[in-house]
Amino acid sequence: MARPRVKRDPEAERETRFMQKQAAARAKAGPPKAQNAQIAIGEGATVKELAEKLGIKANLIIKVLFERGVFATINQTLDMEMIRDLSRVFSAQVEEITFEEESSLNIDLAEDPGQLLPRPPVVTVMGHVDHGKTSLLDAIRETHIADREAGGITQAIGASEVWHNDRKIVFIDTPGHEAFTRMRAQGAKVTDVVILVVAADDGVMPQTLEAIDHAKAANVPLIVAVNKIDKNNAQPDRVKQQLSDRGLMPEEWGGETPMVPVSALTGQGIEDLLEMVLLVADMRELTANPNRTAVGTVLEAKLDRGQGPVATVIVQNGTLRVGDYFVVGSVFGRVRALIDDKGAKIKEAEPSSAALVLGLEGLPQPGDQLLVVTDTDRARKIVEFREDKEREQTLAKSSRQSLEQFQDLLRRGEVKELPIVLKCDVQGSLDVLKETLGKLRNDEVEVQLIHTGVGAISESDVLLAIASEAIIYGFNVRPERTAAALAEREKIDIRLHTVIYELEDELKAALAGLLAPVIKEEFEGRAKVQEVFNVSKVGTVAGCLVEEGKVSRDSHARLLRDNTVVYTGRLNTLKRFKDDASEVRAGQECGMTLHNYNDIKQGDVIEAFRRTEVAQELKLKS
Repeated sequence: MARPRVKRDPEAERETRFMQKQAAARAKAGPPKAQNAQIAIGEGATVKELAEKLGIKANLIIKVLFERGVFATINQTLDMEMIRDLSRVFSAQVEEITFEEESSLNIDLAEDPGQLLPRPPVVTVMGHVDHGKTSLLDAIRETHIADREAGGITQAIGASEVWHNDRKIVFIDTPGHEAFTRMRAQGAKVTDVVILVVAADDGVMPQTLEAIDHAKAANVPLIVAVNKIDKNNAQPDRVKQQLSDRGLMPEEWGGETPMVPVSALTGQGIEDLLEMVLLVADMRELTANPNRTAVGTVLEAKLDRGQGPVATVIVQNGTLRVGDYFVVGSVFGRVRALIDDKGAKIKEAEPSSAALVLGLEGLPQPGDQLLVVTDTDRARKIVEFREDKEREQTLAKSSRQSLEQFQDLLRRGEVKELPIVLKCDVQGSLDVLKETLGKLRNDEVEVQLIHTGVGAISESDVLLAIASEAIIYGFNVRPERTAAALAEREKIDIRLHTVIYELEDELKAALAGLLAPVIKEEFEGRAKVQEVFNVSKVGTVAGCLVEEGKVSRDSHARLLRDNTVVYTGRLNTLKRFKDDASEVRAGQECGMTLHNYNDIKQGDVIEAFRRTEVAQELKLKS
């Protein structure tokens, strides 16, 4: 019996051939380019969020992950390494930002500049012990808190709000520059102005110099309050001369540092000091939008027996309200209550206001940023992501940068300078070393002395090193017990020397290591892809003929398609027939797979090469 003839449909056949040609063209062209070539994305982003940032369909990302053996859904969380890798596939570059930065950026982009209003300045008072920091704060409070009922002594929450000429100034109560730098070590920037208190009868002292270095390192404007001018032996001009020798030139001498003579005992100069604070604040044009969601920083946190975890937060932008959901570090919470400086409950805290926040699920760290969120599901996911990261860091205690690790800093593209805290036994040795180390520089790298001093290595020195990612050098001195314990806990590198030449030679070697090495590339061989095989659990295997040179198992590889580089990486496997091969020479056939790459096509060319790094020599300036 004859088989019935199948009626052909020419239209359907043409459509099928057209679709096949389109699919072949897409496969040959490779993955599409992202609409956004430069993206900023936060930690713990999902496939869907990455696709939205890149301006492509999420199924394209899922397809790339599938080709690499990763089975992902649209809600799959990605780490930063995977995000960067996927973005490169779609010809995009990634800038990593935190969840807080990403959320603030989205709000800032949508924010109307016309909503920005001036905000009060936040001031930190620092200086040497017994130079009158506390007395000055007390004098300011007693004089100006009585001016308005809104004021109050804020010892309970670590900040003071005072009024001058109907304008508010917020003073952060800290025990000194150590707490200031501890906050900065956490990445917090809450201070707008630093008041440096120097006693007119005592002059510049070691802690004065430390406070100057800490303020400079934080890039915060500094006002000098020359205190105790009511004393008979006061020498304010001598203080100004000492400070000018340290780089703080008074305004009346043609410099840029305001210096105000005051007396905490008599109240003389207090008005002028506050006027100067407001003037510096006006020059900085401090603004905030009280109508946006709140962003703040934790000043301190503790576990209260009756109220649970509580944190003192200074609001930097927006308004914090009772009922707001927030993320602070790796802690999620909802504002259950806000308590002001007088212990009274308030409903909201505006920019530059400090308040005690109740309603945290855990205890944050001082310096953590508080961010009010509307997407609570995403916020909880970020908190879980950070908890996992903290757990990983606890298990694998990531250390701070040591002298040997600065080459890694360079590879990541960070600044080519070596920050150092230098302590010596006597001033003579310190002067010689400062002069010697000042010459250790060229056009590419240099030593940056962020603090120098005479005496043992203190806890304050270690805190400054933490905040500035610096290395501590001690010449004929040793660290104090508490400083040594803190340095060991925080993995701060302390180098101790007794011979100047040894210290100099070590630093020369360190700076030479900061120079970018010269990368030399040595061609090994070239192979052409004859056939392509898809093997389960292996991926795409390229059947190749080595046309020139040789291909080694540990070679770097470059995949060329129509003389265009589409992949650069390493060989994953190299086989002759079914056996692993260490190398394959010209005229021989082999099978290759590329590391994390499967888009190989017949006719492609694989180049094998080696990379060697040649260290540069440090050529110092005279």
